[in-house]
Amino acid sequence: MKLIVSIILVFLLFSCTSTKSTIKNIDPTATRPKIFNSAFVITEYAKDTQYGYDPDYPINLGPISENLEEATVKLFFNALEGPNQEKISYLKTDTCCPFPTENTTMGAGTLSIYEVTFEGSSNKISLHFNIYEKGQIVCPKGLKIKKTKE
Repeated sequence: MKLIVSIILVFLLFSCTSTKSTIKNIDPTATRPKIFNSAFVITEYAKDTQYGYDPDYPINLGPISENLEEATVKLFFNALEGPNQEKISYLKTDTCCPFPTENTTMGAGTLSIYEVTFEGSSNKISLHFNIYEKGQIVCPKGLKIKKTKE
């Protein structure tokens, strides 16, 4: 009986992770933006409306360890503001979308989903983040880059 349960658990574990990544915007040559005043220095806007919004086009912040996710996501959001210069708030609400990666000991990673709200508005957006792979870090459509005060 234990053998059957073990076989079923192993089967379920491996069936949850795809053998091929669907993430389309991984760029191993990308460089992480500089940091200024506790924020990434983001200089470009996403050309693709799917960037961040679609799990196949997440915001690739990696590779970083899981214990650095919160601080790195904070650097990202500290560089941005709402479409009308509103202050933004964010909260990690879920994980999804397992994918294979060589950047974890288990060989798989998941995306983190953050809900973003805008001060004075009931509007919300959800953005997908990948801490396991590199990619260009740019401003998603619907947000603005904060002007830095040097």
